[in-house]
Amino acid sequence: MEPVRLSKRLAELGLCSRREADAYIEKGWVTVDGQVAVLGQKVVPGQRIELDSRAKRSQSERVTILINKPVGYVSGQAEKGYQPAAVLVTPQNQWRGDDSRTRFSPEHLKGLAPAGRLDIDSVGLLVLTQDGRVAKTIIGENSEVEKEYLVRVSGSLSDAGLKLLNHGLELDGQPLLPAKVWWQNEDQLRFILREGKKRQIRRMCELVGLKVVGLKRVRIGKVMLGDLPQGKWRYLKPNERF
Repeated sequence: MEPVRLSKRLAELGLCSRREADAYIEKGWVTVDGQVAVLGQKVVPGQRIELDSRAKRSQSERVTILINKPVGYVSGQAEKGYQPAAVLVTPQNQWRGDDSRTRFSPEHLKGLAPAGRLDIDSVGLLVLTQDGRVAKTIIGENSEVEKEYLVRVSGSLSDAGLKLLNHGLELDGQPLLPAKVWWQNEDQLRFILREGKKRQIRRMCELVGLKVVGLKRVRIGKVMLGDLPQGKWRYLKPNERF
């Protein structure tokens, strides 16, 4: 096996993200076969890689926040005059039903990044996290995490069109992974996807003659939107996993 960078190996092992790995190595918080690692070091399978307890403590203090994003907010950086959903994360805006027992701290706003996109005109579950492991689970290149949506549509859909939504469409010259799509009621489809191309559901619907008039994400992996009110946020609970 070819040697790989230690930071890449740490990410493959699910111990942290590559960026976090470099920071931990710089601080002397990573050992390889009992020796303190250095930046740029390469390793081979079978070598014993360990994180210092200080790195683990740093990780345990990182938070993940769930927002029920309203229309009109972007997922990440502010753009075209629209605010990022992160501005909703204030003590006053925390959902009263949050039973995570995590107390709000201004430190929780530092390095908070979206794990996946939700279009400006879409609503529902958006994850913001300080934890690279959570981001990798949800949006890493090998992620198998499902995302579930309720999609209100206009237009008519044939049986063949519904079959294509489930499997057989291409976007940007690339075949899409199989999806699960079925009618929830007379004007609403339920979509379950394992990928997240830009405006994917809207573009899929256009290809079969439908127009999306409302889109709401209700689940990411095992985490449900549930009763979280629109515009409110809560912490991911210690026992919740994507």
